[in-house]
Amino acid sequence: MTDYFLDSSAVLKRYIKEKGSDWIRTITEQRDGVVILAQLTLVEVAAAIAAKSRAPGGISDRHRERVLERFLDDVDQRYLIVPMRHAIVDRAVRLTQVYRLRGYDAIQLATALVILSSLLSANRTGFRFVASDEDLLDAAKAEGLLINDPQQHI
Repeated sequence: MTDYFLDSSAVLKRYIKEKGSDWIRTITEQRDGVVILAQLTLVEVAAAIAAKSRAPGGISDRHRERVLERFLDDVDQRYLIVPMRHAIVDRAVRLTQVYRLRGYDAIQLATALVILSSLLSANRTGFRFVASDEDLLDAAKAEGLLINDPQQHI
C-alpha cells in the first residue's frame, strides 16, 4: 500500500491535461492508499485553474467552473487534507534557509514531512512525495522522502 502526498503542480494534472496526467489519475483513483494534500493546495489549484481560463486560448469559463467543482468534490470525498498548523509553518521557515524553495513549496514540503511522522507512527511505510518542480523534488529527496515526478510517467 502506497500513500501519496501531492503538491499543487501534481494534483492539478488530474484536472487539466498535461504531461503526467494519466499517471496522476491512476494514483488518485487507487483504493488501498491515501492521497494527501496540504490545505494551501486548495487555493493554489483554484488559482491555477482560474489562470488557465484567463490565458489566451485557455479553457472556457464553463470548463473552469466544471473543473473547479470536480476538484472541490474530490477534496471532500477523495483526499486527506492536512490543515495548516504552526509546526508546519515553523518547519517551512527552516526549510527555506536550507533549500532553494519558494514559500508555498516550503509549506508543501513541511506538510509532507510532518504528516510522514504521523504515518510512520501508524506503521504506514509506503509514502511518496509527488511534484513537478525540480527544486522541490531535490529538497524532498535531501530530506529523505521517496519522490516521484509525474512528468517522468508518460
